[in-house]
Amino acid sequence: MRTHERVLAKIESGLAAGKWSIGERLPAERALAEELGVSRPSVREAIRVLEAMGIVRTAVGSGPSAGATVIDRPAAGLGAAVRLHVASGTLPVSDVVRTRVLLETGVVRDAAARAPDDAALARVRGHVEAMADPDLDVATFVEHDQDFHIELVRLGGNQLVEAVLIGLRSAVASYVVAGAAALDEWPTTAARLCAEHRAIVDAVAGQDAATAERLMREHIEGFYREAGLGGR
Repeated sequence: MRTHERVLAKIESGLAAGKWSIGERLPAERALAEELGVSRPSVREAIRVLEAMGIVRTAVGSGPSAGATVIDRPAAGLGAAVRLHVASGTLPVSDVVRTRVLLETGVVRDAAARAPDDAALARVRGHVEAMADPDLDVATFVEHDQDFHIELVRLGGNQLVEAVLIGLRSAVASYVVAGAAALDEWPTTAARLCAEHRAIVDAVAGQDAATAERLMREHIEGFYREAGLGGR
């Protein structure tokens, strides 16, 4: 095990034991290095890894905000990791679609069971109405579409699912844009997708979990089939 990995392991065990809580600062580099018997560069490297993972936020200088503060943002680290694997080109579209179906059908069911508040539902509906503009270009439509889906995921309250789907965002955008380009009547498809979005939100608002789950599955799989992406 490399030195900075030993540092990470020590910090992980400290977090798990409650030695540091969210909002608290880790000891300074020098103090951590002395406590763990390693060099300051090794501590610095471990802190950089933790920051990339969304576990800490760092600030330079002196004073109460300086150093590394425990924040725990799972979407940051997991999202970045998934994006990198998607960017490598090894994940086929079919796997991305199946993953979306597995995660989004479950989370929309949870969202319906939680009875989301009016403000949260209004944000989701706002994206649907923005997509309903017939003059909207495909790229902007897809941006709103993804925001719609992420907002729905947040209504379900599962941070891990949110992190994974944020990581898949670029892959989803890529296949939706490619699928839209292959359609002869994109405006017709766009209008249908908006209608499906409205139906999903209505099911969530009405706390009809079974219908919300079914509609989400049909929505994701339907576009995949219509756009002829089955061989990708």
